Amino acid sequence: MSAVVYADIQDPPVNDQGPTRKLSRGVGNMLWCVTEISPTVAAVNEREGNAAAMSYGGIKGFGRTFFRFGSGVFEFATFPFPTYKGSYRPFYKSSTHWIHGGYDEFPPELGFDSKYNYCRAHPSF
Repeated sequence: MSAVVYADIQDPPVNDQGPTRKLSRGVGNMLWCVTEISPTVAAVNEREGNAAAMSYGGIKGFGRTFFRFGSGVFEFATFPFPTYKGSYRPFYKSSTHWIHGGYDEFPPELGFDSKYNYCRAHPSF
């Protein structure tokens, strides 16, 4: 029984978040921060309509862009050090629990190519 417990400790879940991932996240956030604008406008358009999307959505998208760039600079500068609660995890709140206010770990993807396999594996047409 103790061998099983010892094996579990060798690769804890926080092991995925290391200095290399933090550096990559920082570079990605600095380079692709502008991709926050169009998904934010689209999300506001879906929830509140066209007028809100072009005014509130655009301003909110620019604010998210500046936040993502600043967090990228911070993570790039501090990548060798565990800065958030003794770990390398991102310091901003995740979008998983905060649907309209959180951030994904990396900037949003634009375009038609999806990272999910359900649309590539076996076409149904």
